[in-house]
Parts: sequence; structure tokens; C-alpha cells
Amino acid sequence: MISVADALDHVFSLCGPLDTETIPLRQGLGRVLASDAVATRNQPPFSASIMDGYAVRDDESHIGAQFTVIGEAAAGHAYAGQIKAGQALRIFTGAPVPTGASRVIIQENVTRTGDVITQTDVSSTTNIRDIGADFKVGDTVKAPRRLTPRDLALLASMNIAEITVTRKPIVALIATGDELVMPGETPKDAQIITSNTFGLAAMIETAGGIARMLPIARDNEASLRHVLGLAKGADLIVTIGGASVGDHDIVGKVAMDMGLERAFYKVAMRPGKPLMAGKIDGSMMLGLPGNPVSSLVTAQLFMLPALYKMLGLGEAPLATVRQPLAEDLPANGPRAHYMRAITSDQGVIPMHSQDSALLRILSDSDALIVRAPFAPAMRAGDIVDIISL
Repeated sequence: MISVADALDHVFSLCGPLDTETIPLRQGLGRVLASDAVATRNQPPFSASIMDGYAVRDDESHIGAQFTVIGEAAAGHAYAGQIKAGQALRIFTGAPVPTGASRVIIQENVTRTGDVITQTDVSSTTNIRDIGADFKVGDTVKAPRRLTPRDLALLASMNIAEITVTRKPIVALIATGDELVMPGETPKDAQIITSNTFGLAAMIETAGGIARMLPIARDNEASLRHVLGLAKGADLIVTIGGASVGDHDIVGKVAMDMGLERAFYKVAMRPGKPLMAGKIDGSMMLGLPGNPVSSLVTAQLFMLPALYKMLGLGEAPLATVRQPLAEDLPANGPRAHYMRAITSDQGVIPMHSQDSALLRILSDSDALIVRAPFAPAMRAGDIVDIISL
């Protein structure tokens, strides 16, 4: 049995960044930018008016100054001439500032009679946005970066129509066990509904992967061999259940018969001790426990970091934040404990039950309290590390 940190190191050693692909910018939401994106234009591409008003020479601007209005400019419609002494151009927000002008007097600071304006006040700024004030040709959006709606707007304004991103990891999900049936089916007396694959598939797709939910593998070698064969070509194969030591827990044996090079088996943690990882036929394999909470928690701690590395986001455990406890906690035992909990204004509250079969408890939780092996008892108000769910 190995530590969580050592197990995660093994997981990282089993995977690496995937290859890249070029896609239209419109499809970039949530994708991981794999190459720096470089601006091909300045923004704004010209000096632009920030306000509606009148463009004039700055050295002529003062209270009482008068100007003759000679034309107008609006967004998308530039004035072709030049502003000379005593002249003003009616200008609207976003319009190019004409040659010769170096200030925009806002319309609230003038009175107008016919084609003549009189300045009644002076702004503290010129009300002009300089060329390239946002970004200039050659400025970059650095990779790697998971693209947000804000990023896509920036890239579009840089006149970038296509982006290079990391390919989405393909993850094959295999639930194992004679006791499992799919949602919507009628289970027999000794059967239950398979749930883990649905939570894991959502986790994978939220992280930026593609989940392939394969048929349930039954508790015999022929069935498991068949379903493992269907996973060929996946970047990551995730099995759920069958990795413990019972007579029906055959995943490790069958996988090793098929060429699995196992990196580790069993981790000093709760929930989730019967965890396995290795490499099979070029694919990384992760064998998760069958208990629903154990499966989802270990996936959070090991599967997600592996997917992030495949996406080019580097190697790192899930981020933790520090919060005060709202209740006392007893001393921890010899395994790291990831306790389901709820955060509140008073601090983080551990759930009343930590049973690894209770999905309702996990569903109601929004955090995991991270407790090291043999951590001492703690009092309300003590600070703990938590992982947000």
C-alpha cells in the first residue's frame, strides 16, 4: 500500500500531453490552448473617440473657446479630412479621431448654435483611446490556457479565426459486476442500478475529455476480456469495481493477462483503498473501487489530474484552500481521509456519515476535508485544507 502522493506520482508517470489539432475559434470554449495565439492587428486599430462630442485641437481647448463644425464621424465611418485651427468635427463613440485633432470635447461641455460650438467646461482627459491601447500586433495569449468566453472574445478581436488546441482525451469507462443494471431497467432482487459511470462521464466531459461508456463487464473473464477489448485506442481506460481481493474481483488478473503493466495497487486513503493504475496496450489504465463514493472521490483525486496533464495543463494535485472547522474532529487513523463536507459562513462542516456507499451524502457535499494519516484531533476554529467539489 502506497501513499496518496506516491500514487499520484505514478499516475503522472503513466500519461503525457496529447497531440494537438486546429479548430475554428467558435468551437474553442473549454478547450486548452496548445500554442500561443498572436494578435494580427492593433486594438483599437486607430485612435478612437471614447465619448460622443466634438474632435478639436487640444491646444485650442479652453472654456469659452469657439469652433466651427465642419462634418461628422461615426463608428465605421471615418472623416477623410484634417482638423485645422478653429475647426471641430462632430464625433461619436468608437469613431476614428481625424488627423489634426487631439481632444474630444464631450457634448455635455458645449453649447451649439448652427455650425458653431462654444466650450463650457474642460474634461480632465482627452477622451481619446490610443491606437493599440488594448493590444498591439504581436501581443500573445499564452498557452496552455483553458479558454473561457472572455478569452474567445479577446482572440476574435485579435482577428484569429482558428486556434491550436490539445486533443480531447478519450476515456473508456467500464463498470464491472453481475449485480449491475442500467438506469431504466428492472433489477432482479440481488441487483442494483449502475451509477458510477454516469458521474464519472460527467466529470470527464466537464474536465474537457470524451467519455465512452462501454457495456457492463460481468464477473467472468470472458466478459471482461471482451469489454476491455472494446476500450482499445482510448487514452485512458477506467474500470469501476472488481479491483479488490474477492473471488469475483478479477480486473487486475484479466488485465495483466492482457498485458497490463501495473504501477501500483492499494493506496493508504479512505475512501478508496483498492485503487490500481498501470499501462495496457499503449493506454493508461485506472482501476477505481466499486463503492460509489470511493469511485467518485478517487476519480477526483487521480483521474482528473491525469486528464489535466493529458490536456497539457501540467502536473499538479487538485488545489486546496484553507478554511476553519465549524465542528470538532477526532484524531485520524493510518490512512489519509477525504471527508465529505459542507462549507458555510461558520466554517466547513463534516457530514454526519462518511460511509463510502452513500451517494446522497456526496451529492449534498461541496468539499472534501483533507486529513493526513495520524492527524491529531482538531477543535472548531482550527484551520484545515479542503478540496472544493
